[in-house]
Amino acid sequence: MSFESFSDFLAMGKHGLYVWSAYGICFTVLAINVLAPVVTRRRYLQQEARRLRRESIT
Repeated sequence: MSFESFSDFLAMGKHGLYVWSAYGICFTVLAINVLAPVVTRRRYLQQEARRLRRESIT
């Protein structure tokens, strides 16, 4: 499929809203799948560090 201009490319033959929202949702889910384990691991390590500090004090 060829487009005459960049705005035609963005409109995707009147299907632009569907196409670009699908890309947006896809990239959002991919970002969540990458970032969620990183955040969870960081939180776990912080909790373990606090627990070890508490245990070493007593």
